[in-house]
Amino acid sequence: MPTGNIRKQRPGGSRSGSPRRRAGSKTRRRRQSAWRKFRRRHSEFFRAAYWSSVVALWLGVGCGIVLIFYIMGLPDTSNLWKTETPSAVTILDRHGVRLVSRGITYGTPLSVHELPAYLPQAVIATEDRRFYYHIGIDPLSLMRAALANLTEGRIVQGGSTITQQLAKNLFLTNERTLKRKIQEGLLALQLEWRFSKDQILTLYLNRVYLGAGTYGVEAAAQRYFGKSATQVTLAEAALLAGLLKAPSRYAPTNDLDRSRWRTDVVLKAMVDAGFIDDAQRRNAQATKPRFTWAAATPGVHYFIDWVVEQLPTLVSRPDTDLVVRTTLDLELQIKAEKAVALTLDRDGDKLNFSQAALVSLTPDGAVRALVGGRSYAVSQFNRAIQARRQPGSAFKPFVYLTALEQGMSPSSEILDAPITIGNWSPKNYNNDYRGKVTLTTALARSLNTAAVRLAEQVGHQNIVDTAYRLGIQSKLDPNTTLPLGTSEVALLELASAYAPFANGGAAVIAHSIIRIETDDGVIIYERLGGGLGRAVTQRNVGYMNEMLSATMRWGTGRAANLAPRAAAGKTGTSQDSRDAWFIGYTADLVTGVWVGNDDYSPMRRVTGGTVPAVIWKDYMLAASANDPMRPLPAIGAKYVSADGENTGGNALTRFLSRLIPGR
Repeated sequence: MPTGNIRKQRPGGSRSGSPRRRAGSKTRRRRQSAWRKFRRRHSEFFRAAYWSSVVALWLGVGCGIVLIFYIMGLPDTSNLWKTETPSAVTILDRHGVRLVSRGITYGTPLSVHELPAYLPQAVIATEDRRFYYHIGIDPLSLMRAALANLTEGRIVQGGSTITQQLAKNLFLTNERTLKRKIQEGLLALQLEWRFSKDQILTLYLNRVYLGAGTYGVEAAAQRYFGKSATQVTLAEAALLAGLLKAPSRYAPTNDLDRSRWRTDVVLKAMVDAGFIDDAQRRNAQATKPRFTWAAATPGVHYFIDWVVEQLPTLVSRPDTDLVVRTTLDLELQIKAEKAVALTLDRDGDKLNFSQAALVSLTPDGAVRALVGGRSYAVSQFNRAIQARRQPGSAFKPFVYLTALEQGMSPSSEILDAPITIGNWSPKNYNNDYRGKVTLTTALARSLNTAAVRLAEQVGHQNIVDTAYRLGIQSKLDPNTTLPLGTSEVALLELASAYAPFANGGAAVIAHSIIRIETDDGVIIYERLGGGLGRAVTQRNVGYMNEMLSATMRWGTGRAANLAPRAAAGKTGTSQDSRDAWFIGYTADLVTGVWVGNDDYSPMRRVTGGTVPAVIWKDYMLAASANDPMRPLPAIGAKYVSADGENTGGNALTRFLSRLIPGR
């Protein structure tokens, strides 16, 4: 028998294991080998996948942090139904007739279900046709807009939904930044989650800006059509929807033709969207909206601007709507605008003048009419208040009043002859000189050399002081050219400075506001009178009225004569006919007219005694038609001039005077 240690074997087994176990081991080795070969073969792919996963993870974390940052900065949307309504101002004329409403106006909130169906449909057709199908952001609209903009090479379409527009209008600024766009999108999603589609559309229609200071379709319908948005026609609804693209550009108050074109675009969009058929579109186009314009007359906006500018100095910031009763008389305003427009249209091109201004006030300074230019829609620059121009001979009354205050009288004489002061040699119009003349003749004929001699005699600073005392506020230079009106002034202040001659000697403050009250009738400001006190003695008022009446009867202002109504005034023309003025008055109204060009280009032989005098007379005849005839204050005795002219003038004198153009 064999000897030695013999390993005991397991039953049914062998040293090398069972066939099944050997087979499994081989399979595992083959799999491991295959996996090692696969990994070696695709190592770059696994490495890229790994790092991509890492990057994606961190990008996700980063985006999450950014979103959390923007979400934390989002405004609260819980009070969207509450509106903070800034105060609006309704401005009335002196009789209580509504002139205009200014300020931001919100209408009464209306549900989308209270509106005619075609109003929200018009908005959806033009702004967001997929409104009821997206989640607040519309990728299809964004892609379509991007393609259109890329094709055109410029921005021609926007991809913002109504919800995004609501988010932007209520909470965000108009800045074009990535942050703002992200916030807009997040807010849109939040609004869609919080509110139903009809609620979002209701908010949008009640809060969107629609021009002319109106927010919401109700306020806009009241402003443009004078009725509720619940009553608008299809054409009117299309007009309102058309304003959304550019409220100022398409507002009918700014450009009616452009507004109508935009309305047609909206109607066609409604057909394309299936909201109306082509027959309804044609009927709507044939039915033009009936407008209730924001202003009682277009030119009144010059006056309204002046009123609104004064409000902060009279009342603190209000928390309620205001009603302002002004001094303006709407009937006189319309007559003033008509007189100015008629002359501009008739003579403007022929005589090369493009602008005119008129201001009319009572002798105590209450402005009854104000025309600041040819067209407020074209230019809001107020030439009656803001423009400073050379008044020419319209400044001479201050020279002659100074002479009267130093003891002279209308019959006192002054030499009218060529004069040289230093290097300056002023000349009369047409180089006509009369020798010794009375002050009445010198002023009525607007003799330049006589006025210059008189100014040298009475003192330039004294003349400046006189003008300031009567109400001139612009800076006056006390130099040798002062008596010929070379210092620039505004039309309103010059007309106001003539008021003491019409009221008996009191300097006035031109004013436009009588009373300010809240919309429930509580008075918060009321003008109780006030002025600058007596500026001219009664005697000198009479003397000035006598001389300035002669100007209109037989002097340079005869084209403005209102006979038999008592009136007085003075013409003015600056160098090379760049400005032409007429300032005149009756016992009831003081009115000033200026004519010229904004670029200071010369007119064609226009003087104060021609175009401005004609405008003045046309307006004053219409404005005074129903007023009783009253004499001017303190008219004294008549004074006969050295050359035989009296204040009435004889028939031969009046005939010859017509041959001399007004200066």
